[in-house]
Order: sequence, then C-alpha cells, then structure tokens
Amino acid sequence: MGTAALARCGGRPLGAHLFSVWPGAAFAASAFPVRCTPGDNLALHVAVEQAPPGSALVVDVSGEAEFGYVDEILAVAAHTRGVEGIVLEGCVRDISAIARCELPVFSAGVSVREAGHHAGGSVGQTVTMSATGPVPLQVRRGDWIAADDDGVVLLPRGQVSSVIGQAMAGLSREREIIDAVHAGQSTLDLLGLDPSQVSGWEGANGLRGRRAGRTRGRGGARGEGHAPLRSCATPHTSVGEGRQD
Repeated sequence: MGTAALARCGGRPLGAHLFSVWPGAAFAASAFPVRCTPGDNLALHVAVEQAPPGSALVVDVSGEAEFGYVDEILAVAAHTRGVEGIVLEGCVRDISAIARCELPVFSAGVSVREAGHHAGGSVGQTVTMSATGPVPLQVRRGDWIAADDDGVVLLPRGQVSSVIGQAMAGLSREREIIDAVHAGQSTLDLLGLDPSQVSGWEGANGLRGRRAGRTRGRGGARGEGHAPLRSCATPHTSVGEGRQD
C-alpha cells in the first residue's frame, strides 16, 4: 500500500521536500525519533545502536540541513542492525553507497559537508518535523512512518489500523475506477465532478459526441451503468480528530 493511499485516508504527509535517495526505496515501520544538534550526527550513531530492530529513524536536524548527516558508514551500520529506513530533514552524502546497501533513506537533499560527531542531541524523544501545510508535525516513539517514491506519511499510534483499513477499502474502489476508465467512461462521471466550474466547458452535448466516436471505434462500451465512485467513498475523521492518544 502506497503513501498516496494512506495520505488520502487520514495519514499526515511530511514535507514535500523529502525525497528518496534511490528510486524505488520504500518502507513502513514504527518510528524511533532522533534529534541531532546542528551539523552533528552523534545522536544518529547512538540511535543506530539503540533503536529496536524493525524500526525507522525519524531525524530532526534542528534547522541546519546543509550537512551530510547520513553517510555510507551510518547507512551500513543501520542496515546491519535491522533499521528499516531513515527519514531526515537534513542532507545525506555517499548516495551511491547508500543505494548499494539498499537502506531506504529519505532526505531533504545531498551535501558533501561532513557532520561532526560530538555535540549531543536526543534519541527516543518526541521530535518536530516539517509537514505539508503550515503546522509542523510531532513524531513520537511508536508512531508509524511510511515512505515511498511519492513521499513520507505519518500515522499516529493508536490510529494506524483505522487509517490502513480505510486505505485498503479506497484501493479497491480506485481499482474499479481505473477499470471503468479503461472501458471508456469519463472521470467526470466516475468521480462525480462538476465541469461547469471550468471556463470553456462545452457541455454535455459535446461530451456525448466525443464518447459516441470513441464507442464506435471500440465496437461498444463496457461497464455501462457504473455508479459514481470516489477513492474514499465516505468522509473520514482526519488524523488528530476523534480519539486522542
């Protein structure tokens, strides 16, 4: 299940500036928060030793992104000790080596500048990460983090099952939509969209004419009578509403 489906059904997207260091990188795991002091990665080395196997490091670099906080040494150590992935607000370096060791790493960029190794920080304590929107996100130990080529999404602990359940149902509905589009149906109908809001819309008569031409070319349309569909058919409670942890 991808991050797009999770975000659509209640997951909280982290900042759009975060990207996978190598194409196809992906993971979903329990978060182990890390806070580095500016320009220093000692806390990351400590986190690699202390984080439970199967968890993911979520790293706040205290606003100083322009250092290579994760390098080949840290990536190999993390991979060897069972860390599922790393998400950090800062930069990385040695990206070819990180790709070779196949550790999923999501960062804000690449920087050749070496980080220090002596200035403290924290591990296992709540950190603050940028988000898609004006309000930063707090990441706590035990929250769930999912990451892939589309981005990084936070699922607060206690709401993981609910979000995943809605996303699974949404994926089934989305598959139906895609099948109907392949059969020649309009996304305007399938998604219940109002084209009259768009200047230059030619109206239903022009649409019917184009559909008829496509139908003749295919020898008949499939999937007639398809009810309007949405990826999430019913409104859901946003993450952060309802149940409080």
